[in-house]
Amino acid sequence: MLDFKVIELSDRPWITDLLKKSDFRGCEYNFSNNFAWHRLYDTAICRYKDFYISRSMKYGMSFTFPAGIGDYKDLFLTLKREAEETGNPLTVSSVTDENLCLFEELFEGQYSVSCDESDCDYIYDAEKLRTLSGKKYHKKRNHIARFYENNWEYSILTEKDFDECIEFAVNSYNLNQSYDDESSVAEQYAINTFMNYFGELELKGGVIRVDNKVQGFTIGDGINSDTFDIHIEKANSDIQGAYAAINNEFAKSATVGYSYINREEDLGLEGLRRSKRSYYPVIMLHKNKVTFK
Repeated sequence: MLDFKVIELSDRPWITDLLKKSDFRGCEYNFSNNFAWHRLYDTAICRYKDFYISRSMKYGMSFTFPAGIGDYKDLFLTLKREAEETGNPLTVSSVTDENLCLFEELFEGQYSVSCDESDCDYIYDAEKLRTLSGKKYHKKRNHIARFYENNWEYSILTEKDFDECIEFAVNSYNLNQSYDDESSVAEQYAINTFMNYFGELELKGGVIRVDNKVQGFTIGDGINSDTFDIHIEKANSDIQGAYAAINNEFAKSATVGYSYINREEDLGLEGLRRSKRSYYPVIMLHKNKVTFK
């Protein structure tokens, strides 16, 4: 059987190297995300030849479509044996439409496919989010204009901001009474992880203040050669335009040189879905689930 382990910071060099070989745009192909969110999905990782394998035990055993290079037929037959030895069918998640063709070529008729719309990544033209130019972003510009009427300041996130940002996140968590929401609990762990290893993970961040008090912050880094990923975005929704402002200011300060910005999934939450669609994604990255018979 494969030798799975909990992901550690020391795994970053080899994992990042294999992620670069695939150059996928999905948010799960980012070391920082994998490192910070592994508790939520009960995730363990291993290397098989030149493939990076991530296995979740959250809802039964499943594997994220591996990043790397090599013989895919050998890889999936190995994963199939791994799953069957524990009494599970092989399930592979985060299979893009492009990678689905690989299964059609190698394992025709041996699997079923499902796709949940709430798992799709919202990917945007980075320049559009930086400039918000054109008629369709008129409302966004208006929201930001209202925010700019405050005594506000945007700055690059640094270590001196961490305590205030964590306090802001905790206050938001308490205000929403999210104690029984597993995702919200995991988000607090992820935020602390990003802050604790900010330099080692080579993250970028931004923070907005109104009257010298933190009212929003955001953190992200590159997924691949052309796409930047937003890991965390928190703002005070009671202040008009706060979310639009932190979104725009961070895009302008952190994503220069990238063609796309991945703002991840909507998790099936209607309010989040409306918000993400209001920024007009240029790619809805479908993530199929392949289950072998």
